[in-house]
Amino acid sequence: KLYKEACAQQSAVCCFPELCVSGYALDDLLQQDALQEECLEALSTLKRAAKDCLLLVGAPLRFDGRLFNCAVALQNGRCLGIIPKSYLPNFREFYEARQFAPARLRVSSEVAFLGETVPFTPDVIFRSGQLCVGCEVCQDVWVPTPPSTAQCWRGATIVCNLSASNITIGKAAYRSQLVQSMAAKNYCCYAYCSAGQGESTNDVAWDGQSIIYECGDFLAQSPRFAEDATLTYADVDLDRIEQDRSRDATWSQNGADFADQVRRVRVVEFSRQSVPTPLTYRVVEKRPYVPSDKADLDQRCYECYNIQVSGLVQRMRSSGLKKLVIGVSGGLDSTHALLVCVQALDKLKLPRSNCLAYTMPGFATGDKTKSYATELMERLGVSAHELDIRPSCEVMLRDLNHPYSKGEPVYDVTFENVQAGERTNHLFRLANHQGAFVVGTGDLSELALGWCTYGVGDHMSHYGVNASVPKSLIQCVIQWVIDSNFVGPEANDVLAKILSVEISPELIPGAVIQSTEDTLGPYDLHDFQLYQTTRRGFAPAKSAFLAMHAFRDSTPSSSILEDRAFDLVEVLKHQRTFLRRFFLTSQFKRTCVPNAPKVGDGGSLSPRGDWRAPSDSSWAPWERAWQRCVAWARDTCDDAEVRRGLGALAG
Repeated sequence: KLYKEACAQQSAVCCFPELCVSGYALDDLLQQDALQEECLEALSTLKRAAKDCLLLVGAPLRFDGRLFNCAVALQNGRCLGIIPKSYLPNFREFYEARQFAPARLRVSSEVAFLGETVPFTPDVIFRSGQLCVGCEVCQDVWVPTPPSTAQCWRGATIVCNLSASNITIGKAAYRSQLVQSMAAKNYCCYAYCSAGQGESTNDVAWDGQSIIYECGDFLAQSPRFAEDATLTYADVDLDRIEQDRSRDATWSQNGADFADQVRRVRVVEFSRQSVPTPLTYRVVEKRPYVPSDKADLDQRCYECYNIQVSGLVQRMRSSGLKKLVIGVSGGLDSTHALLVCVQALDKLKLPRSNCLAYTMPGFATGDKTKSYATELMERLGVSAHELDIRPSCEVMLRDLNHPYSKGEPVYDVTFENVQAGERTNHLFRLANHQGAFVVGTGDLSELALGWCTYGVGDHMSHYGVNASVPKSLIQCVIQWVIDSNFVGPEANDVLAKILSVEISPELIPGAVIQSTEDTLGPYDLHDFQLYQTTRRGFAPAKSAFLAMHAFRDSTPSSSILEDRAFDLVEVLKHQRTFLRRFFLTSQFKRTCVPNAPKVGDGGSLSPRGDWRAPSDSSWAPWERAWQRCVAWARDTCDDAEVRRGLGALAG
């Protein structure tokens, strides 16, 4: 019944507990011929019933005068193989060696079974295209080197463990840690299925815990101590598994040390229909850099903030300089960097006045952000200064014979970059003059999009504390600082006001504030694409598919950040912006970024860190992949309005 339900859900693999055909806690009854006959009849029935979905069940099977604790793989009316248990627990409440022989005592690696000759070994995996399944039985995962390790090196991307692990206090948590560790170090999906209701409670009890992890990330868990039989589903990302394995060269290097063992693993091919299924059981986070769970987010913010602070502290110690210079605009990035500077000085037991903070109004600086900058500097106790850059900018614009210097309202990229350059130029010369170094404020999101002025501009500093922190996480860290009350209630009030301000470079004058997101597109989508591109290496179609699941509604995923929904046309429109800027126009800026500490799993874009790429590479492969994605979506979409929008994108 449960298998039929799994098939109806288009499951690719369905795993049941150890010895589920007979029951685990049978002791000497396992040797009875009557039980053996019943098990073979049941397996014959299951074999005939086996469909496209790979079915893994546990049964006691006798071969060559020995009884083995086995997992049996069935699919499309065939037995693909039998996996005998390798390691038999025979301590405390376990007495398996009384009944069973371990896998190493088998006579042959093939046996006759239900009219077929099938593999009979723990060294076997079952492959159908990208889907490659390994299997082991209960205790096998508890030993230092489980059979599944070699299975993974041979290509298994999913490992199923058929278990009948009794429950004792604290054991469920340990099981979960064990499964998580196996999934993480083997870069696989590890699905653990344990026996529950119906097993004998003569001397032990059972909780029926099923757990699924992917590369160390939790996917699903069954309810424990359930009265009724349950199915636990998960959507597994096989692309992600392949990417993680191919990136970590030490994983395959370690496998080479066990080459003989890996070569023994037999690959059994099977065919199955590839049926498109919706992403039903997987939660795709809108913000890969920002956990939706409050406790996890607090921990992320704590670690982010302290990594930045410790990095700056060490740079100050190594340089011998005791003063910092920073430009403060009243926006998110400079606010966050200023908080890091203050905390670093506190750790070094230096006065906060050693932070020389400058607000540097230009042609479009708003009264609100300027007042916030001034107020925050004062309340944090740093050395607060105002330096108007407009006179020096006007000199440069005249030198350039720029139309603005003649009274014309021309606000082009030169007009903007003159201001950004003058700010940085002043900060560097102030650092020379004051015996200090310049702390950079630009963040990971801006660096990915090239949203910074190259060279003598906000691209450059002596040390960039924010360069590995995305825009969305910066907002969360500022809120965490408020909640932690590190800087006192008066400064907290200013921080709260800054969090509510529209993100803007404030470089172009006008009645309407210059909006960064109006120019670039939503940072939420760009940060999402950045993670899928650099951390996962996914193609545009896969990234867009995931984005559509993440942003299909505005269901809150954060108590701090605004949640927005985006339709397919918006996702693909802004994806092209990201891909073009990231791969074509901005790598030269990342090739020569200042030093900065790597903060998160999503990484750093420094060529000395996570991301190395030529500055003159072509973006043509991503452009063509994006065009194919748009064309496919347009041709298969039923909504006429969406088709028109996709047609406009395709040009």
